[in-house]
Amino acid sequence: MAAAADSGSAPTVLVARRLLPAGMERLAGQCELRQGGLDVTAQELLELARGVDAIVADPTVAVDDALLAAAGPTLRVVANFAVGYDNVDVDACRRRGVAVTNTPDVLTNATAELALALSLAAARHMSEAEADLRRGHWRGFDPEAYLGVELTGATFGIVGMGRIGRRYAELVRGLAGEILYTSRTRKQDAERELGVVQVSLTDILERADVVSLHLPATAETTGLIGARELSTMKPEALLVNTSRGSLVDSRALAQALQDGEIGAAGLDVYEHEPDVPTELLEAPHCVLLPHIGSATTRSRDGMARLVADNVLAVLRGTEAPNRVA
Repeated sequence: MAAAADSGSAPTVLVARRLLPAGMERLAGQCELRQGGLDVTAQELLELARGVDAIVADPTVAVDDALLAAAGPTLRVVANFAVGYDNVDVDACRRRGVAVTNTPDVLTNATAELALALSLAAARHMSEAEADLRRGHWRGFDPEAYLGVELTGATFGIVGMGRIGRRYAELVRGLAGEILYTSRTRKQDAERELGVVQVSLTDILERADVVSLHLPATAETTGLIGARELSTMKPEALLVNTSRGSLVDSRALAQALQDGEIGAAGLDVYEHEPDVPTELLEAPHCVLLPHIGSATTRSRDGMARLVADNVLAVLRGTEAPNRVA
């Protein structure tokens, strides 16, 4: 187990970038805080990490062996401000006896609602229509302009029936004619309560009018949706991704949109954030958002509180509410 800090002093917590007051206030009375800020560099983090007991990270912070080594033997927990923790070298943490935690549940509804919003926005070409209006390109009602598709009666395909995928299913249930899903394990409760049907990914790609991705970033899911998969989708189908950018080959998606292989896409995440490929920026029928899936006050405050509770639990020697490693 990692060595504890001097019991005579308050533990030191490094907030690598930023944590909302709902979490900072929980930590402030019991810990010494260091904060990097939104523009902190990797080198600055190495300096700030020296001798800390805890690191609060987010998906943009690479918690790698170098950062762990800089923190040294006092480090006891890495608390990630996210559900996913692919930015954390979990194996390196285990070797050092450092706990890793995340923030599930509190962002489930917010992210599922955004997936629904992207589904509707992509279906009705909302971003293009708004852009034309704002740029002064709109010349009045045109019966042939911005023709989209209606989602009532559509077949929805949900790739990954975890917390967020299930909540998305609940939200689209009133629209859907049929809801298909993929999952490593059968979700009999969801089948019973929501009427969803488990099928293969290939079946979803071939049959669904809306394909919504809800999987973590792993070696197995990297590049899950590429040129071959896109070519099997219906020409009017929509692809929605609010999970992780690495699931989709962005350039293949942009080409599929250019060629009319699929109807539209709605994306909140990208392979190399904050960079977005030019091809995607120029692709037609593509709604792009800057990773705002959990960006509601309720969700982000809840995440911040969970981060603080996870940190404090480990530092007190008790079990963290959301330990993943």
